[in-house]
Amino acid sequence: MEKENVSPNIFDDIWDFFSSVKLTVVVLLSLAVTSIIGTLVPQNEDPAMYFQAFGEVWYRIFHVLDIFDMYHSWWFQFLLLLITVNVIVCSIDRLSATWKIVFAKTPSFQASRFRRLSQKEEFFSDRSQEKLEVLLAPVVAGSFSYSTVEKTDKSTLVFGEKGRWTRLGVYAVHLSVVLLLLGGLIGSIFGFDGFVTIPEGESVGSVQLRNGNAAIPLGFEIRCDDFSVSFYEGGMPREFRSSLTLLEGGQPVKKKDIIVNDPLRYKGINMFQSSYGVLSPKDLTVNFESLESGMNYKKTVKFGEQTDIPEGLGKFVIRDYSGRYRFRGQDVGEAFFGIIVQENKAPTEIVIPARIPGFDKMRKGQVAVSVETYTSRYYTGLQVTRDPGVWVVYAGFILLIVGCFIIFFMSHQRVCVEVVSSGKKSKITVSGFSNKNKLGMQQKVTHLSKKLQGVVNGAPSFSQSEDPS
Repeated sequence: MEKENVSPNIFDDIWDFFSSVKLTVVVLLSLAVTSIIGTLVPQNEDPAMYFQAFGEVWYRIFHVLDIFDMYHSWWFQFLLLLITVNVIVCSIDRLSATWKIVFAKTPSFQASRFRRLSQKEEFFSDRSQEKLEVLLAPVVAGSFSYSTVEKTDKSTLVFGEKGRWTRLGVYAVHLSVVLLLLGGLIGSIFGFDGFVTIPEGESVGSVQLRNGNAAIPLGFEIRCDDFSVSFYEGGMPREFRSSLTLLEGGQPVKKKDIIVNDPLRYKGINMFQSSYGVLSPKDLTVNFESLESGMNYKKTVKFGEQTDIPEGLGKFVIRDYSGRYRFRGQDVGEAFFGIIVQENKAPTEIVIPARIPGFDKMRKGQVAVSVETYTSRYYTGLQVTRDPGVWVVYAGFILLIVGCFIIFFMSHQRVCVEVVSSGKKSKITVSGFSNKNKLGMQQKVTHLSKKLQGVVNGAPSFSQSEDPS
């Protein structure tokens, strides 16, 4: 006998590979492990931080593997694509059998399968099979979307069925997973996650990407009209708010005050309130105290501009500012840094803590400088994102909820009401099964049996209805 020479089919091999449950397990475990790594290793931080935390060797290894931005790495996207194809092929591979059940025009019923069930409901009636068929068939038809009557030599069988379509619930869940994965891929490939800081009164037209040094133009400008922050008694910020205006061609197109978790959205781009900071004031009022005459002179000075000190004591210029300054290990808060220039003397650099007016007197110069008033300026820090796959993800979530509801709370149910002549009486047996929730199905069979008994017992008597003559 000659063996049949079957040539290998590459398409079948590829199909078998992607329809393998083993592949599903391997990819899911890979995603779980890499996600744990992505959780443990902070993402998109300063490279210097990584270098300090992991050392040169591990820094280079992680950098090559894109561990510092792994959710946008090619291999993580490949894993998402692989599991997406795997779910699709597995669903198609197993859909044909379900399709025949769900969309069968005339479903077949096997009476032997119902007779083998251990749990059944039985009761007896004095009526004939024919009369019982007339009474019972409408009840089954009213309780189930499909019903049919079959007769054998010994019995009459009334079948009922409903919920065939619920077998598609698992495919709804599969499709939802595909949508979630596709939405994530679309967002990862075509979206961006950036950051920008905007001083009050200024505007920007681009943002810095978190996963690189590149700046991406927005197509419009973001202007920070105002920024405010309120604090708890302990000093922790309670709320910070940015008043933003979006400009196109120099014209305002949208305005909104944003706070944390209340972003501004425009043309698919989201602007979240993320952080804030203090900037040096543009000008301030300082007091010059002549230690020789004891006179005090208040003047408004601007950053970087020289100001004449009265009594010919020289010139003064503010050159820098710090929101937090430490002196001999103590935090003295905000401080300004200036230079005093006097004739025939070297320039003197001084520190002027805003909260300590007499600080400069310790220098023991001819003039002591202190800060009188100034207006703090803030900058707002915005997280700017664009995720074109978000609506695909939303659709996936909705479909996931619907699919899970179908899977856990609905089922494909089948019942059989069999009428068999037993002496002068007829025995009615009610049985049924479902693909899920066996206990609930048994309760439904019991309920149907009681309903049928009520119909049979409540119908007109045999002699009155069957033989009116």
